[in-house]
Amino acid sequence: MKAPTLEEIETMAVAAYGELPQEFRDLCGEIRFIVADFAEDEVLAELGIESPFELLGLFEGRPIGDMGVPVTGAMTNRILLYRRPILDYWAEHEDSLQEIVRHVLVHEIGHHFGLSDDDMEALEAEAD
Repeated sequence: MKAPTLEEIETMAVAAYGELPQEFRDLCGEIRFIVADFAEDEVLAELGIESPFELLGLFEGRPIGDMGVPVTGAMTNRILLYRRPILDYWAEHEDSLQEIVRHVLVHEIGHHFGLSDDDMEALEAEAD
């Protein structure tokens, strides 16, 4: 079996996003999805992450709570998905690749809504 390409992971992400409720997508506004093999070294250093396999995704931009304050020259919010760490995670767990891509995508959208990792872990624990 051949590992999915960057484009195939992006297709999964776009499909997963399209399955989210319309109201949720409306609140997201304009978000770009980008798939790369790994995060850039500068990003890993800034986050204090030693191994590039530790970061599956990243939200870059302004959290929705900060949107009321206009900023000139601001880039479109984007969600980056990192293919190689996602594939490694997939190889070590029983979830389907589509489920993992959806989970990472929703997690990063949570950051768009201003939620921290701890906030999301608490919500997931509460949902279980």
